[in-house]
Amino acid sequence: MKYRVHRLDVTKETAQEELEQFLNQLEGEVLTVVPYVVPTFQLMGATAKVGFFLIVEKVKSSLQGR
Repeated sequence: MKYRVHRLDVTKETAQEELEQFLNQLEGEVLTVVPYVVPTFQLMGATAKVGFFLIVEKVKSSLQGR
């Protein structure tokens, strides 16, 4: 088995559409989507935002049929 890890940078406004489009173009099986959350500080206090997603994809090995 081989795995590929992709990084998908997103913004708050486009995260859903970008993630959906990216997942639909993958050829292998998606194992997990890991959000990378970064802390931010605003006037109202501390909060967090998603900086990017890591997507783990399981791909077929070219040697698997042998």
